[in-house]
Amino acid sequence: MTDSPDAGPDPAEPDGVDAEADPVDAADAESDGDTDPDRDADRHEYHPDGEHGFPDDRLNEMLDRIESDPEITAYLEAQNVNPVDRKGYNDHGTKHVEIVRDRALRLYDLLKAGGVEFNGARQQGLDEADEPVIIALAATLHDIGHVVHRHDHPYYSIPLAADFLDDFLPSFYGVPDRVRIKAEVLHAILCHHTEEQPLTREAGVVRIADGLDMERGRSRVPYEEGGRGINTVSSQAIERVSLREGDETPAQVVIRMNNAAGVYQVDSLLKAKIEGSLLEDQIRTVAINTHRDSDGNGSIVDRIEL
Repeated sequence: MTDSPDAGPDPAEPDGVDAEADPVDAADAESDGDTDPDRDADRHEYHPDGEHGFPDDRLNEMLDRIESDPEITAYLEAQNVNPVDRKGYNDHGTKHVEIVRDRALRLYDLLKAGGVEFNGARQQGLDEADEPVIIALAATLHDIGHVVHRHDHPYYSIPLAADFLDDFLPSFYGVPDRVRIKAEVLHAILCHHTEEQPLTREAGVVRIADGLDMERGRSRVPYEEGGRGINTVSSQAIERVSLREGDETPAQVVIRMNNAAGVYQVDSLLKAKIEGSLLEDQIRTVAINTHRDSDGNGSIVDRIEL
């Protein structure tokens, strides 16, 4: 996750939200594909046995090792201590990494199916099958720098991930490819930080996926438990984040919320993640806000294009 200011009060209101709300009666909204919950089914997790728009054998072999590796397990537990136990922030451990990795692979799959070409592995002379490997490893290791400190953690992640990859990759690659895979993974880890500029679409996928872990109580914007500022209120407003094939773009992000304050999460984090990702033109973001009408008798659905 990217670093956000650790001090100072929550702002009173979100600023700079570039969105237009289109109120729709809930009954009329049932025919709108964006508001159909059935379309969201099975859209979160990567399934190794599923059909994908890319060669997946190498990725699936790598994932088996990742999920059983004791050093990765230890890092994912230890990296939660500084942000959660010592700073009082939200989860940055095992659950966060699982969500980011799954959504990164889901986003990559949608983009590949939509004909988007990736440049990281290709420019290194690697195979197409190495693209999802780079994404999965970077998503897994992107936050391990938290074991050193929350502040500037992306920079601490680099040497720690490099040491791990030196031990992990020889089981899968010879020396030349090992060096190139390592280089691309480290680039993607560094560029999940919005202060850095991704130079590959693989890095852009990891960067965006980090921002998609924002469902209720899981915002990547730090908030204090029990607080009442906009960071806290907005973090509780988002009920579901879904990735699906878009009508006009290869991928669409649909964010369901119960309070318009949730737009602050999208504008303050996800917008910054998408900008500069090299994927801005390939992704469309829609927020669906469901709330009671003025009489409290019915539901109104606001469809907000972001």
